[in-house]
Amino acid sequence: MLGSLIYLNYWHDLERKYIASATTKLSRFTGYYFLYLIPFAAAFFLQLFFFKDCTYYKNGRFWAILILAPAFFSFRVNFDWQQAWIINKWTGVEQVFYQHSINWVVRVFVLLIPVYIVWLIKDKGIHPFYGTAPMDSLKPYLLMLLIMAPLIALASTQGDFLQVYPKAKLLNKIPIHSWVDRWRYVVFELCYDFDFVSIEFFFRGFLILALMRICGMHCIIPVACFYCAIHLGKPMAEAISSFFGGTLLGIVAYNTGSIWGGLIVHLGIAWMMDIGGWLGVVFSKVK
Repeated sequence: MLGSLIYLNYWHDLERKYIASATTKLSRFTGYYFLYLIPFAAAFFLQLFFFKDCTYYKNGRFWAILILAPAFFSFRVNFDWQQAWIINKWTGVEQVFYQHSINWVVRVFVLLIPVYIVWLIKDKGIHPFYGTAPMDSLKPYLLMLLIMAPLIALASTQGDFLQVYPKAKLLNKIPIHSWVDRWRYVVFELCYDFDFVSIEFFFRGFLILALMRICGMHCIIPVACFYCAIHLGKPMAEAISSFFGGTLLGIVAYNTGSIWGGLIVHLGIAWMMDIGGWLGVVFSKVK
């Protein structure tokens, strides 16, 4: 199923040509909603053919999460109410800087506020806010990062990877002649990293920990499929690997009840990808 989705996206420009370029906010929201809903829901219902204990479709809360979760994330992707204020307040390179930095921070709260409301209504008396339980050990997460290092090194030699990373390439018009300019890059990276907080709380916190009480382990693969779908705007290798990474982090969250280890892995991979992007650019110039 995911192979078909990846084929449609990278050979026929599904996300960029038909969804991201939609002319109205409603059609763009709808396009992203179904881009996320279809693999998420299909992965659940495909399991009905392979397992006898899939009775979750009889649970009303399962249907509520299935329908609402893609809507929450599509709303996050399309949220741009701050854009007009940024455009009116800044121009030139400052506008580029604030546009990206503020957007990342705003979208964290846009995604986590509805998740927090769900927790207050349904799960507050059962467990702490999704995924905030303490983790036992750093060792398995550091091992994951060690395994990922050579794969990222290989990816950093690919052209489509270097078109996206390092993320600070978005600020390539800002000179680095003063401490103010350097701090812009630091703030940009911190805002970019902050965005991963909402991703981990949403996928490994909210979706895994809320659904595991309804679906048991059957929630892990569908959440990984949803996670893969949000990466379709990234390089193809990153989109493919996101499914396996999402599955692994889902298993960890399922067994530990914590997202902190996943957040460490996610941030570590992001930093390694940025470092790989910088090194890839440097070596390509040397050649």
